[in-house]
Amino acid sequence: MSASNGYRIAVVGATGQVGGILLDELGVPRDDDAGLAAVREARDGVRPAGEGLPIREIVPFASARSAGRVLRGLTVQPLTDESIQGFDIAVFSAGGSTSREWAPRFARAGAVVVDNSSAWRMRDDVPLVVSEVNPEALDDHRGIVANPNCSTMQLMVVLRPLQRAAGIERLVVSTFQAVSGTGKAAVDELLEESAAVLAGDAVPAPRSYAHQIAFNVLPHAGSFVDDHTDEEHKLVNETRKILGDDTIRISATCTRVPVINGHSEAVNVETREPLDPDAARELLASAPGVTVVDDPANAAYPLAVDADGRDDVLVGRIRRDRGHERALDLFVVGDNLRKGAATNTVQLARVLHERGLVRPTAADAVPTLD
Repeated sequence: MSASNGYRIAVVGATGQVGGILLDELGVPRDDDAGLAAVREARDGVRPAGEGLPIREIVPFASARSAGRVLRGLTVQPLTDESIQGFDIAVFSAGGSTSREWAPRFARAGAVVVDNSSAWRMRDDVPLVVSEVNPEALDDHRGIVANPNCSTMQLMVVLRPLQRAAGIERLVVSTFQAVSGTGKAAVDELLEESAAVLAGDAVPAPRSYAHQIAFNVLPHAGSFVDDHTDEEHKLVNETRKILGDDTIRISATCTRVPVINGHSEAVNVETREPLDPDAARELLASAPGVTVVDDPANAAYPLAVDADGRDDVLVGRIRRDRGHERALDLFVVGDNLRKGAATNTVQLARVLHERGLVRPTAADAVPTLD
């Protein structure tokens, strides 16, 4: 399909949390607020990530039980071999099992897939891309492009300018991850538990987590695969792949906190060359996708409530590590559903268009998972 005619875009997982934001970023008005994009632009100066992407048609896909539902004036389709034909771009936020099965099918049918799950990220033949960090990795795609994990994503837009200026020797990262990263059921659970605690009632048994999340901090985000969780492994492995340096030493601790939306990260960066805090602040102030909020004397620093609903990543508390002359401490906050997932997905679709990379891949060259 010629870009001049507009792309036909599939949104797989359109009824989920991230799927709804994918539709926002592609410019599809919400049923209850057709002026949402205008309100957001007036508030934050932010326009939909898909602006500039020529679109002919958007088709939402979801599970069979949602098929036929009308979503923002669009009819939700089931995933079948017939329904996936004729797309130029497919954006996925439907979980790993769906991506493993259907991403290659969309690609073999001629679409370029941008996938949010963990299924494809560490494949050597699948680029793992943050739009502001390594867009050149898209050039050799074979029909499938992977979006990083939300915690990795927001960290990359902050680290890349520092890496380019001074190199990175070592990272120590502690994450404080919001419950929306687990899903809507976890958000509901936090609200239910909080209401029970405040009312002095018995707290319901946890469902989404191993323990009560309300008024608590769990040193456990993701699933344990050894003495680390999969979230910690993702942060380590994806960071090295995106930054193109397997020698970076990384220590990660991922926690879950009683915040609805917006992941926070305390980051210690040991650079290879000297880099003072003022220079780092200047680099970050001019970096795409980053907003510096760093006036601690006036209580100005990144907050999850301020990142909620924004596409930029916030960074502050930029200071020298007093224990190491080549290390800096930073505090990084981002909306895990937006830049951490949906926004970057649509930004990658736009970059694929801008680089002339929305094109079919030979069926036998499309990556597959056994």
